[in-house]
Amino acid sequence: MVLVVVIAGVFFAIRGTSSAPQPAITSTGATNWELPRLNGGGTLKLADLRGHPVVLDFFASWCTACRGELPGMAALSHRLSGRVTFAGIDSEETGDGQAMAHQYGIDGWPLARDVGGSQASGLHDALGTRGMPVTAFYDSNGRLVTVVPGAIGEDDLRARIHSLFGIST
Repeated sequence: MVLVVVIAGVFFAIRGTSSAPQPAITSTGATNWELPRLNGGGTLKLADLRGHPVVLDFFASWCTACRGELPGMAALSHRLSGRVTFAGIDSEETGDGQAMAHQYGIDGWPLARDVGGSQASGLHDALGTRGMPVTAFYDSNGRLVTVVPGAIGEDDLRARIHSLFGIST
């Protein structure tokens, strides 16, 4: 009887570890993050974006201010293509962030889904911000330069990119 229990325990332990799905590796550190891609295909890492300055926009489908700033960001991202990388983090989401990204023309950006934190907002929280939207600026080496809470208009965004990185449109 003891032998049957031991064999059954070993069988279920082996079966449980080999067939259990492995959780995605994530990190929400403000200067070294890795998050699941919004479309479900792997992860997006800050390290993947090095080589150009990065404008990292946090958005959510429920966020009215996000809807106000995204058209200008999308337009500017097209004009600065190859010189500045724009990426998005769907944070504090309660709806369909992928549909919103498509609607506002940012679905061509690298996009990730925020995880952890107080409300699926681990990276957002790590940046020490409240509310939405939020924009973080990283230099070409992946160093965090500044974080701006609230919506940014296209003209303000253009001016910030010029003052932070010396890049003009």
